[in-house]
Amino acid sequence: MPVEARDPAYAYRADAVIGRPLPDAFFNRDARQLARELIGMVLRRRDGDLWLAARIIETEVYYLEEKGSHASLGYTHKRRALFMDGGTIYMYYARGGDSLNFSAAGPGNAVLIKSAHPWLDDVSGADALARMQALNPDAAGAARSPQRLCAGQTLLCRALGLKVPQWDGQGFDPAHFFVDDVGARPARLLRTTRLGIPPGRDEHLPYRYVDPAYAAFCTRNPLRRGQVADQDYSWVTRDGKPCRGQATAT
Repeated sequence: MPVEARDPAYAYRADAVIGRPLPDAFFNRDARQLARELIGMVLRRRDGDLWLAARIIETEVYYLEEKGSHASLGYTHKRRALFMDGGTIYMYYARGGDSLNFSAAGPGNAVLIKSAHPWLDDVSGADALARMQALNPDAAGAARSPQRLCAGQTLLCRALGLKVPQWDGQGFDPAHFFVDDVGARPARLLRTTRLGIPPGRDEHLPYRYVDPAYAAFCTRNPLRRGQVADQDYSWVTRDGKPCRGQATAT
């Protein structure tokens, strides 16, 4: 899978406000719809003179009323972002690292950005990828492959230099961090259950969405060998309607 997607429309200075930032209104929608619409959007994070970038390939949905969500535990100052307007950034620590979420329409509803894939274009080039690899080396200190660099919620935040103290409870800033619509919208998505939800906390809900073209690079591939369509996962359109799909297990 190539990490490069050149777009001649992108020709900006490193110190300029770039791209097509999503407006706040984009996030003020039902969390499942938002989770689907975010697939294919690009996270842009400025780090010094470089714009780091990663294409969203996997999202998870969380609602106030279901037991798997942080908001179901009630309002606290730490969880305030979940009860704010759509598009507020909610970050927390998980598995020893930072995790990135965006609030959706309705108090307590949010989307977790579960994994992404490096995105290279005229704004974010090879030097930006190298910076991301430097920020997120493997356990031996070596550079991670692009395919594994953002393959999980904490790896993604590490590669983009996103930290809880800096961004939790904040809004997007087009000069420093925003979500960019680059026109890379897959027509079909994979829908399956979320990961890491304890038994008895609505672990059965099909609230995880994956870009099928990048399924091998997400947190856990729904198309891996042994998984059965319409049993372990299903195909849906971007608006959530059932559809047919073809893919090969890996």
